[in-house]
Amino acid sequence: MCTGSYEETPRAGRQGGPLKAALAAALALLVTGAPARAADSFSTDWAQGAKSQARLIAAGGGLAGFEIALAPGAITYWRDPGDSGLPPTLDFSASENVASVEIKFPAPKRIKEADGGEAFGYDGAVIFPLRVKPRDPAKPVVLALNADFAVCEKVCLPAKARLSLTLPAAADSPYAGAIDAALAAVPRPVQPKDFGAVEAVGADSWRLCAPHEEGPARDLFVEPPEGWWLKAAPVAGENGRDCFTLTLADKPKDAALPIALRLTLTGGAGAVETAVGTPLSR
Repeated sequence: MCTGSYEETPRAGRQGGPLKAALAAALALLVTGAPARAADSFSTDWAQGAKSQARLIAAGGGLAGFEIALAPGAITYWRDPGDSGLPPTLDFSASENVASVEIKFPAPKRIKEADGGEAFGYDGAVIFPLRVKPRDPAKPVVLALNADFAVCEKVCLPAKARLSLTLPAAADSPYAGAIDAALAAVPRPVQPKDFGAVEAVGADSWRLCAPHEEGPARDLFVEPPEGWWLKAAPVAGENGRDCFTLTLADKPKDAALPIALRLTLTGGAGAVETAVGTPLSR
């Protein structure tokens, strides 16, 4: 885990616990200044941070992106941050002529940390694709973003970006290729029956096996309900399958199985995800 300007806590206490409160307090102390305006017609200026910089970019046709560039060795987090950390919070409520913004998360990496913990997130750079629906397609759309995210290297630092971009009507964006590549990295939704099968192998452990796919090594990310914590690890496959164990590490007091899960498989022929109703029971 990263340590620094706020206290890290175990994952089970992360959602709404001391870590979140401390980071929120640190974010409140940041000097945000004026929103970063357009650097060109398809992007804002970079909002600078200690170990990162962030901007909005547009591809035309209601497609945009929130881009974070990270210093060497620094990471930021997926929607589920792993053992510790916080996911990004993207607030578009100040936008003009915007009915909705759908935020897409590219598939994460499992990143080992110095103390043995694991982060789920990104290094180098990441673009979160944004599908923007206007209220009135005949009028200009101003996408205004207030973004909070965490950046960790040897210490963890809160980062904040205030960005505003009028989405251009033109479709010849120099950022279209980068946003399309980020969209291609977003896990493809599939039906549970096409994802894999889960079976109990112990009181608090299960096995998930999916049909084997050639390509990069596959990894499984498990998103349980708030307060639950399940760890996933690869195990030897059989009969042409890629298999993982799921182990219950923590749960809310007095909570009981079964529970619903959101599951993401990366690697292979491409990342896929599914939502399963009540797959885990004893």
